[in-house]
Amino acid sequence: MSDGTKVQTEEKSRSGISLARRQVLSGVAGLACLGAVKARAAAMPGAVEPPSVVSQPPRAWGPKAGPSYLPDPDVIAIDPSFRDLTYFAAPIRRVWDQAGWLEGPAWSSEGRFLLLSDVIRSRALRYIWETGEITDFRPDGYAANGNCFDFDGRLVVCEDFFRRVVRWEHDGSVKVLADKFEGKGLNSPNDVVPHPDGSLWFTDPGYGTNITEGHADEPGGPTNPDGKIRWNIGRELTGEIGGTKRQTDHVFRIAPDGTLQAVLQEKDLHDPNGLCFSPDYKKLYIVSTPKGPGQKVGGDQAIHVYDVNGSSLSNGRIFADMKLNGAQLNPDGIRVDVFGNLWCGASGPLGLCGVFVFNPAGKLIGRLRLPQGCSNLTFGGPKRDHLFMCAAGSLFVLQVGVQGFAPS
Repeated sequence: MSDGTKVQTEEKSRSGISLARRQVLSGVAGLACLGAVKARAAAMPGAVEPPSVVSQPPRAWGPKAGPSYLPDPDVIAIDPSFRDLTYFAAPIRRVWDQAGWLEGPAWSSEGRFLLLSDVIRSRALRYIWETGEITDFRPDGYAANGNCFDFDGRLVVCEDFFRRVVRWEHDGSVKVLADKFEGKGLNSPNDVVPHPDGSLWFTDPGYGTNITEGHADEPGGPTNPDGKIRWNIGRELTGEIGGTKRQTDHVFRIAPDGTLQAVLQEKDLHDPNGLCFSPDYKKLYIVSTPKGPGQKVGGDQAIHVYDVNGSSLSNGRIFADMKLNGAQLNPDGIRVDVFGNLWCGASGPLGLCGVFVFNPAGKLIGRLRLPQGCSNLTFGGPKRDHLFMCAAGSLFVLQVGVQGFAPS
């Protein structure tokens, strides 16, 4: 290399470093400036705080919301590290509010749409990225709850009505992956996640063992003890309806060869609900929720974490107790980003409900306030940098400064 070329290279390097430094300083200065402006406005006579979930009147959503105040007052940084995960110029948006109860958001990278389950109306829906439309994905969702796309792009669905886990193959056929364990029907598979080894892991609490979300037990079961509920009606199909009597809670693993294995039993964890792997697949996070139908004992409403040892789990411990300001929140769906931070949807008092974000050490670093409790969430969009949040009958979205880790 000539001296002239060497000098040019060094100058380019210094220039690149200077540019990067200016961009960082500009970003920090921008955040500081926004904070200073907000502080000065608050100190000025007649100044008011921007509308939020907890303001009076409360924040408006949808077409009537008007211009958004930035940074969004409902995006709350508890620790400075949370600012690295958000984008200050993006507001929380409500993009739809016509559902009954939304669950199971899963992003299709190939189709560029978000799959959703309206559980109580038994609709399988999709949010189309390019247009923002919500359309029917299938004519009947069979009271589906959790969804995911596996590493081959196939859709895996937890169907509450039939109390089973199914997979839609590339040729359009449907394969039942699990509907019985040790000769007994499942309760109501709730959430499912794929593993790179080809296995699928899912939870099976009893939340679908009722009329609203799935179907009740046959006469004599915990949710239909006197037999007055006509448990086997509601879908225009004939044949066997699985899981006619509630069994104990389990967390299951479906091996690549189809073998169904219970990795946790009810004595290990009550009412398992949302679950997700850490980015290195060495940990499995599982949410424990209040007791389901027919149970005398329920979960502790905490997020638990286990070490993954091949096809088994060990060393279970509490990752986050989900308590804030003296209130016990009820966690539900969870997902991790590429850095291992855990994002959890939760229900609870207004002002506290929404999304909780924990770093890999279990420290709460940020929150997203929503006007309703958040059931499930996932990352989507072509860059996987949009957080989709299901909250009762509404779908909210926030562009963030990080990407989701899981395939859907």
